[in-house]
Amino acid sequence: VFLALPHKAAMNTAKGLLERNVRVVDLSADYRLNQTNYEAFYCEHEDIENLAHAVYSIPELHGKVAEGARLIANPGCHVTASLMALAPFLDKIDLNAPIFIDSKTGVSGAGKSPSATVHYVSVNDNINCYNIIKHRHATEIEQHASSFCGGDVKVTFIPSLVPMTRGMLACVYATLKSECDPLLEMESFYTSKPFVRVRKAPPHTKMTSGTNFADVYAARHGNALVAMCAIDNLMRGASSQAMVNANIMMGLDETLGIPKIAYVP
Repeated sequence: VFLALPHKAAMNTAKGLLERNVRVVDLSADYRLNQTNYEAFYCEHEDIENLAHAVYSIPELHGKVAEGARLIANPGCHVTASLMALAPFLDKIDLNAPIFIDSKTGVSGAGKSPSATVHYVSVNDNINCYNIIKHRHATEIEQHASSFCGGDVKVTFIPSLVPMTRGMLACVYATLKSECDPLLEMESFYTSKPFVRVRKAPPHTKMTSGTNFADVYAARHGNALVAMCAIDNLMRGASSQAMVNANIMMGLDETLGIPKIAYVP
């Protein structure tokens, strides 16, 4: 079962399904964080037992960890794009120096509930930074980046709402510890990954629209690193990534049923 419910509602539903031996891919935040981090930003967690064995999976970063899982925590758009830009360099950057993430999202990332901030007259011809520094996804990025590299990763996360319907571009700024070619590092890290395309120039969000592709790019200026990732926030940031995770969960080819046709300008 794929759960696309608000937080708290998802954990209550997942618990009943898991009791009936139904496997679950959850698109909410309910199983993405440890208990302490979750309760700091959401609410009291009501399914600690299943939280303990939930599998967090970005397939290119976590491999086949979801194979055979009963419960997958499917990462969302901001965290997916940010981690896919950052992960290839976690062993090459100075973790004691500031790491900034500037993530721009289309208005569909706000969900379907109407509000003043996502009304057409507020979004059109405008760009709006929101929840800077204190956004709850910063903690999710930190938790899983730290787990991935075995270090203590801290980020300053700045999300922005831009006047487009769908799409996301996350840009990571960090300090390199030593000489390297960032683009070659990207190519090496993501070799043979069917849904990652390493670009020779900064990607456009429209390149990934309607697909599961993540288009990545990186460059340096001295020891200053810029790494970026463009995705479709509704596909790679939600539904198609959930499908890939379900394929892995069931021992199937991860590309099964996922379109590979994309607009390439």
